[in-house]
Amino acid sequence: MTAARAAQVRIGVSGWRYASWRGDFYPRGLPQRRELEHIGQHFPTVELNGSFYSLQRPDSYRRWRSEVPDDFSFAIKGSRYVTHMLRLRDTEQALANFFASGILALGTQLGPILWQLPEREKFDAEVLERFLDSLPRTTGDAQKLAMTHDSRLDGRAWTELESDQPIRYAIEPRSQTFDDPEALRILSHHGASLVIADTAGRWPRFDALTSEVVYVRLHGAQMLYHSAYTAAELDEWADLLCAWSDGTGAGDGRPRDVYVYFDNDARGHAPHDAAALQALVAARTGS
Repeated sequence: MTAARAAQVRIGVSGWRYASWRGDFYPRGLPQRRELEHIGQHFPTVELNGSFYSLQRPDSYRRWRSEVPDDFSFAIKGSRYVTHMLRLRDTEQALANFFASGILALGTQLGPILWQLPEREKFDAEVLERFLDSLPRTTGDAQKLAMTHDSRLDGRAWTELESDQPIRYAIEPRSQTFDDPEALRILSHHGASLVIADTAGRWPRFDALTSEVVYVRLHGAQMLYHSAYTAAELDEWADLLCAWSDGTGAGDGRPRDVYVYFDNDARGHAPHDAAALQALVAARTGS
């Protein structure tokens, strides 16, 4: 009997354009246009958060892809128009525009898509079920949806398809009402990850594994967005990541791919903590 396969652990940062990183994580004199390239030299993934605030353009996605290695993965933060304004309701047109904005230009480097919900968004089984039902399951489905974009994207849409592949989704609720067996059932049914978020106690932490992917966001253990992680805290996270990836930390024993993003960037800690955690995981796994 062969041993269970250890899945992949990808550790990176949320965003990369931060003034406090310049002359610190980014070498002094490094041009801003090469900052993502520098990220790609140190980490296998990044969480793209500009897509949360506005629809990006195909040329941007294509440029970002050209600046990193071929095996690099982009997690995409879903539009706040969908999560915070429409609040997951009547989202078909907004989703069409989102997927037409250039996401498909990432091709095989498209990683999970994150939907961060506002704290005021309480768990509603019907709303969550309907929203997850509306999401395209593959890039082929996303292409078909993108073709229905409205006139706002005329002349700036990307609907070409490089390959048909599954799309993975992660949901980050910030309301305690999602601590509900029915919420877990719905997420599991749709294969969507329930984000494990460390928020210095500001929002609830959910630890249930609801898909084949574990999505972790580390916003700071002591001070939201500001505090660095201690050696002991990173050591504890390394144990968890390795257990999820080899299956020993999952109730069903199945290995899971793990994506981890540090968002404690206010004082420049994120890339240093990500590098330290990456080294700890590599030492444990021999990779």
